Amino acid sequence: MQYMALIYSAPNAGPKPGTPEFEAFMKGYFDATETYKKDGVFVAGDALHGTDQSTSLRIRGGKTETMDGPFAETKEVLGGFYIFDCKDLDEALKYAAMIPTAEYGTIEVRPVLSPDDYSN
Repeated sequence: MQYMALIYSAPNAGPKPGTPEFEAFMKGYFDATETYKKDGVFVAGDALHGTDQSTSLRIRGGKTETMDGPFAETKEVLGGFYIFDCKDLDEALKYAAMIPTAEYGTIEVRPVLSPDDYSN
């Protein structure tokens, strides 16, 4: 089953780019990704640009509306994701715990719906 690990953190939380701490932090990401690939659970993963480059979309009364930034004001924003192919939630949580942002942010793990899920 596939699980998505959504990586949330407050803006400017964690190590600052250009510092030795940031280099160690990023090495944690590279190491985790290599483990996911070696263990055969890596499906996809990437970082996202900041919310200053996001656009939210909704349709109301048949009219499409767009707005700059995220729709909801939150303290933590979505900064990236991984998709794992794991045997169960416990295994997905084991891999999600390797994500360095878990030290100062939140990792939300959710099962990915497959087309078969809609037919049941």
